[in-house]
Amino acid sequence: MKPLALALALLAAAPAQAACYADYKAKQDSPLRLHYGVAELPDAACSPQAAARALGPRLARDGWTLLTILSIFGPEGLEQRKASAGPYFLRY
Repeated sequence: MKPLALALALLAAAPAQAACYADYKAKQDSPLRLHYGVAELPDAACSPQAAARALGPRLARDGWTLLTILSIFGPEGLEQRKASAGPYFLRY
């Protein structure tokens, strides 16, 4: 019973992870195309460097190259970016 109580205590003490998102710019060549997008990130990728590592391969699968991570933000920043991101809102 003690191991179960210890496990529950450790889980209760762990901080809750809030969702994080990044807005970014990406490009395709031949012909040159640019897009601005918003992507949901895993909890471990809530820094600009980690976001680039997580998002770069997702974009590359569709022929896009990540240019820059503009910012990292929480769910409170989604609505204000939705119209600007258009079809690239939470696509990658």
